[in-house]
Amino acid sequence: MAAAPAAAGSGAGRGRRAAATVAAWGGWGGRPRPGNILLQLRQGQLTGRGLVRAVQFTETFLAERDKQSKWSGIPQLLLKLYAASHLHSDFIECQNILKLLVEILMRPTISIRGQKLKISDEMSKDCLSILYNTCVCTEGVTKRLAEKNDFVIFLFTLMTSKKTFLQTATLIEDILGVKKEMIRLDEVPNLSSLVSNFDQQQLANFCRILAVTISEMDTGNDDKHTLLAKNAQQKKSLSLGPSAAEINQAALLSIPGFVERLCKLATRKVSESTGTASFLQELEEWYTWLDNALVLDALMRVANEESEHNQASIVFPPPGASEENGLPHTSTRTQLPQSMKIMHEIMYKLEVLYVLCVLLMGRQRNQVHRMIAEFKLIPGLNNLFDKLIWRKHSASALVLHGHNQNCDCSPDITLKIQFLRLLQSFSDHHENKYLLLNNQELNELSAISLKANIPEVEAVLNTDRSLVCDGKRGLLTRLLQVMKKEPAESSFRFWQARAVESFLRGTTSYADQMFLLKRGLLEHILYCIVDSECKSRDVLQSYFDLLGELMKFNVDAFKRFNKYINTDAKFQVFLKQINSSLVDSNMLVRCVTLSLDRFENQVDMKVAEVLSECRLLAYISQVPTQMSFLFRLINIIHVQTLTQENVSCLNTSLVILMLARRKERLPLYLRLLQRMEHSKKYPGFLLNNFHNLLRFWQQHYLHKDKDSTCLENSSCISFSYWKETVSILLNPDRQSPSALVSYIEEPYMDIDRDFTEE
Repeated sequence: MAAAPAAAGSGAGRGRRAAATVAAWGGWGGRPRPGNILLQLRQGQLTGRGLVRAVQFTETFLAERDKQSKWSGIPQLLLKLYAASHLHSDFIECQNILKLLVEILMRPTISIRGQKLKISDEMSKDCLSILYNTCVCTEGVTKRLAEKNDFVIFLFTLMTSKKTFLQTATLIEDILGVKKEMIRLDEVPNLSSLVSNFDQQQLANFCRILAVTISEMDTGNDDKHTLLAKNAQQKKSLSLGPSAAEINQAALLSIPGFVERLCKLATRKVSESTGTASFLQELEEWYTWLDNALVLDALMRVANEESEHNQASIVFPPPGASEENGLPHTSTRTQLPQSMKIMHEIMYKLEVLYVLCVLLMGRQRNQVHRMIAEFKLIPGLNNLFDKLIWRKHSASALVLHGHNQNCDCSPDITLKIQFLRLLQSFSDHHENKYLLLNNQELNELSAISLKANIPEVEAVLNTDRSLVCDGKRGLLTRLLQVMKKEPAESSFRFWQARAVESFLRGTTSYADQMFLLKRGLLEHILYCIVDSECKSRDVLQSYFDLLGELMKFNVDAFKRFNKYINTDAKFQVFLKQINSSLVDSNMLVRCVTLSLDRFENQVDMKVAEVLSECRLLAYISQVPTQMSFLFRLINIIHVQTLTQENVSCLNTSLVILMLARRKERLPLYLRLLQRMEHSKKYPGFLLNNFHNLLRFWQQHYLHKDKDSTCLENSSCISFSYWKETVSILLNPDRQSPSALVSYIEEPYMDIDRDFTEE
């Protein structure tokens, strides 16, 4: 399973990109050396030595050139830095030289007699290149720069110039990647004006920095992902106020037109992104996006294409020729091939979609939802689905050096996963999810409700038809089509199932379920679980969760299930998959248990027929089956190991006991648990553990409105009944037949353990 693209990075990949930057820079003035760069690049690729020449200038020569060109001593400093940057050299000397370079860079902020000194963009660009390359090559430099908060803030001001934008953005990204405390964007001078003046390409690059500044910092310790730790952190955060990430999100959303521009970037076509940028302008941005090896491969491909067309080559103008944005013009015939342009656009969209996804999950979620809908992000992505997002790979499609098209590191792969994560965040418990359909599909939902003689979903009626998808198919239908064609070993299966499941989450909608059932989704899921015998735990969990939401309370879904699982052999394979990991399958167990309870209380011939024929319902209805699930669900979790992933096991065990309580069978179930404890030779172990889990449940859910609402909506059991059942189970009266303590023998009682995490 692949995660979202890293917001910032350093290390080997960065080092290779730095080498490419040095190679292109090639001299003090920032101008590429004359000659055919492709030949030099090819030679560097073959020899592994790159293009960096040894420093052979004398100090006298550099001093004279410095005096003539007013370079503020940078050449001499660079010579000293070169001499002091070898292995086992004096690191303190390196730091002192870098300090002088930073001072040169920050001179415009120093006032002398009311007037600010000026520094040329070329000099700033050179200083930035030196600092960046030193950060890459010398351990510890980036961390030292990150400690200087005023310097980091100042770097943002250098992005006002197009000549220094890329160098500044790259340096900021690396610095923020190692900075212990997150920077606050509201401290950046004139942030709104700065961002508003970015062109679309600059804004896309800026999103790489934003990805670091708006994401909550991760401790990187698995223990800190427990619910105990998260609850403790939330209590601490309440006393401290909004986090830096939340402040930064609010600062960005206050910038006029910010979200609208992101939506335009995310949905623009490749043809719309082609402007007047020269070959080298586009290439320079590649240095910031991809590692050096890929740049070389791409250039070699360009060279081969040029060779096939009359052996044309890139010719640089002589010194003094006209330049724009700090880059020389090239032959008008020289352009990046279409495959590279597509990959360039993919890399842009990766960062933009990530930022939108984070904003969708933040405190201002409803505001972001409203803007994303208004600016037609979903219809725009629908129009790009076939040609860019889920385009067919060609043999020449660009991938990262040393990888293949199916590798999760591939930009194509990462874009797809980021797109699916965005859909998941967009649809999850929000009525705007119906924007994933087109007008014809919305009419289909209405027809399903009419035929079933049930009220139409209010959110469907309230959907603004001018904001939905256009074309023959909506985005959800397109996703279903590619989902059913996905190979068994595909890493996309997990994310596809999560995105579709989010459309079904919340209050159960019969029309939504039937819309997906009519498109063969249930049969596809069962094929993957049973016939392909999927081995991936992540994929199985996502498919079980989706199957549960698809079948819950739906008689037609259970009929389809029984029609597909039509032999005992198939049913045994299905049960084997369920029982292999209850952490993965417990949501399906919960949904089937809830459905069984509802069906048993309905008087309907169709329901009666399903109850009598469905293998799955018959299996779940048996008390020994329910007790087996209940015992294992309680046994595999403990307060100290509860996470957002496995807490569902606790809630599923509660659902089984709540339904038993409705039938006045709660004492029977508790007595059976006690017997099972004794049969396992561990008296008191299970019930003590369950007691502690329920105490934590009270602390966790009674103070979190969102979680409690989700429990109520997904189970159709009022949250007050959840609370009452937990209170009854935790009753300290040993005479109560429904209290856990009544079934724990005194010598084995251990219910007052303190599980509070400091």
